[in-house]
Amino acid sequence: MSVSVRMESDLAGTLEVPQDAYYGIHSLRAAENFPITGQRIPDALIVNLARIKKACAMANASAGVLDAEKTKAICSACDEVINGQLHDQFIVDRIQGGAGTSTNMNANEVIANRAIEILGGQKGDYSLVHPNDHVNCAQSTNDVYPTAIGMTLYETAGQLIKVLQDLIATFEERAATFDNVITLGRTQLQDAVPIRFGQVFSAYSAVMRREMRRLKMAQEEMLCINLGGTAIGTGLNASPAYLQHVVSLLSDISGMALYRSENCVDATQNADRYVALSAAVKGCGASLSKICNDLRLLSSGPNGGFGDIVLPSRQNGSSIMPGKVNPVIPEVVNQIAFRLIGYDVTVTMAAEGGQLELNAFEPIIFDSLYNGCTYLAHGIETLNHNCIQGITINKEHCMKLLRQSPSLVTALSPYIGYKEACDLAKEAQKNHMDVEDLVIKRGLMSENEVEKAADFAAMTEGIPGQE
Repeated sequence: MSVSVRMESDLAGTLEVPQDAYYGIHSLRAAENFPITGQRIPDALIVNLARIKKACAMANASAGVLDAEKTKAICSACDEVINGQLHDQFIVDRIQGGAGTSTNMNANEVIANRAIEILGGQKGDYSLVHPNDHVNCAQSTNDVYPTAIGMTLYETAGQLIKVLQDLIATFEERAATFDNVITLGRTQLQDAVPIRFGQVFSAYSAVMRREMRRLKMAQEEMLCINLGGTAIGTGLNASPAYLQHVVSLLSDISGMALYRSENCVDATQNADRYVALSAAVKGCGASLSKICNDLRLLSSGPNGGFGDIVLPSRQNGSSIMPGKVNPVIPEVVNQIAFRLIGYDVTVTMAAEGGQLELNAFEPIIFDSLYNGCTYLAHGIETLNHNCIQGITINKEHCMKLLRQSPSLVTALSPYIGYKEACDLAKEAQKNHMDVEDLVIKRGLMSENEVEKAADFAAMTEGIPGQE
């Protein structure tokens, strides 16, 4: 069955565009040129592009550059896109050459063709509403695309911060619940000194709070935009009235406290804010992966590992070994961290690769950061709900390890001296004896002195006020 088409032309020639399509020739060429990931841009970016186009139309109307009829039609089309319509018409791949021009033109064409319909015309009749002359009026891809991706990353980072806050609350609840449970601390995978599980989970909470602060700082930088800078940050083709109103209009439409950079030339060519956000996301992932390494070690066993804690059983662990349960939730978070480190390298290299007045590699920067924030948020959510909230402690096992560990001599060292304590540790380990019994047997300390010095709870409270 033949498909009805319309003919559209550009600098490179003419193409047949499906008559029912809201996209046009620029979008179609881009779809053909960039079959890279097989994924179109995210819905959140589409929405923010439409918000920008609406704010620009309103600013151009206030400047007397765009007539009321076209402005109303463009704004109506933008509202439809903002409300989730026509997203299937955004056909350009996430990763593309051209610094985002294809994505910007995809938005211009979809909004123009819908506005044309609203005015009673036929798609492709750009005499009514033109993608460049009207929808893209006073704009360039070079200020629209960075603004759109900054807004989208601000929202995406906000979602990440929200689930991180929930995880921190769970760590703090676990810290309070387990604060009276003492276990054997380890350094370099060797026995160390006693620690309360409340302190263990409190430390997890503390590092995640630091990571959250770094994320918030990086997130705030996304609110600084270069909209109005047009091609290279000088504001060419943008009227004074447009420049005066467009950012505040966009802030009102989006609900974000956006502000224009003090130096739009700088903001157009440099991508350091993305590097900062990437570093914060990677850092959060790395710290979380370290925690997951701890959880895997502490839960290892049941007979051949540490066995201090028990993670919730989420699924069968083996297709051949019945009854085996694996730490699948921490493992997936580890893998997310590995991916984030790779994304960070990509963002860093792309930012460094900018030349002169524009960084052409913002599509891969956005894709890396959007995916990184999204993956990490999903990883944190499953870690919180499917793992941390259900952890239990093997209290009897932990106490047994404490009493059997020769590391107890650390608490006795101030009374009997370092060398004597070292000799005791060696003998206790060699003969599988409790250190307490060996000290009393040698007459180095009385039973009451040993009991007082070897108070496990007291040994965890050396720093006043520390959780």
